Amino acid sequence: MQRVARERLTVVVADDHAVVRAGVRLILEGDPACEVVGEASDIASAIRAVEAHRPSVLLLDLHMPDGLSLDALPAIQAASPETAIVALTMQEGPGFASRALAAGAQGYVLKEAVETELVGALRAVTAGSRYLDPRVGAVLAETLPLSGREQAVLRLLALGHTNAQVALRLSFSERTIEACRAQIRQKLGISDRADLTEYAHSHGLLERPSR
Repeated sequence: MQRVARERLTVVVADDHAVVRAGVRLILEGDPACEVVGEASDIASAIRAVEAHRPSVLLLDLHMPDGLSLDALPAIQAASPETAIVALTMQEGPGFASRALAAGAQGYVLKEAVETELVGALRAVTAGSRYLDPRVGAVLAETLPLSGREQAVLRLLALGHTNAQVALRLSFSERTIEACRAQIRQKLGISDRADLTEYAHSHGLLERPSR
């Protein structure tokens, strides 16, 4: 859905560190076009703040005391569909950035670049564009997409098959499957089976189960 940039950007800052929230507030309120309308220290309070204020943007730390923020994106989007979500993180790995964008975030900003890039990122996402920290974007652009073999292996792993079962199904040696799995981990920056399954769903390698 195309977003129309508002005259004034309203922002909720969600981070479990009070010092980070205070620093972000100071930066944003130095721009007359920005207003911080709420803060949150965990996912639950972030959802409540978004629902109450319906801000232009939610700045969301990826790791919160009550879980991984990416898992909460559907609930946040349901609370305020018009709010753009920008991940605010220390994670430079392209795997995290890819997952964040696939999960519905419109922006990805590294905490060390907040002072120079934050306002520009907010303006971009509220205008309907995506924003990716340039350093992360450069690494992501250099990351090769999964090959056909890697996609096939990932799909079977996501379905719950073991390395031996995948090898049997694809007529490869188990050692080949182990090497392929290592390549997948390196390219995506994820290894947990649940995360691999979510990646497979979000990239069309699996159909989501009906509810």
